[in-house]
Amino acid sequence: MPRGFVLTLLAAVLSESPPAAGRPGGSTAAKPDQAAVDRAILNGYRRYNATCSHCHGPDGLGSTFASSLIERPLPFEQFAEVVNNGRARGTSVMRGFADDPNVAPHIADIYRYLQARAEGTVGRGRPAGLR
Repeated sequence: MPRGFVLTLLAAVLSESPPAAGRPGGSTAAKPDQAAVDRAILNGYRRYNATCSHCHGPDGLGSTFASSLIERPLPFEQFAEVVNNGRARGTSVMRGFADDPNVAPHIADIYRYLQARAEGTVGRGRPAGLR
């Protein structure tokens, strides 16, 4: 393999910045234990069903007027932006939840639940076996 190619590849890998700490999927000094992950997913499930499922359907599958949140998941930053500030596309409008104390502080947990649904690690309905 040519030396220039290897150096270019190495530079590209080293220049990629890791996800920021504290975000879902981000690196942290200590990896959370499984119980903490389970609690976050279960809390996300509860928050999703209390607020989001009315439009986005049960289990994030979507409805006739709101998109699926598990078919093509958004990156966390974009998801948080839409949840906080809302979005309007054509005749479809989602209000923002930045001032909702039942949603805004729990966006990361809602995202974790939807991410687990998208990955297939959590099935439909209440996540079974979570602590």
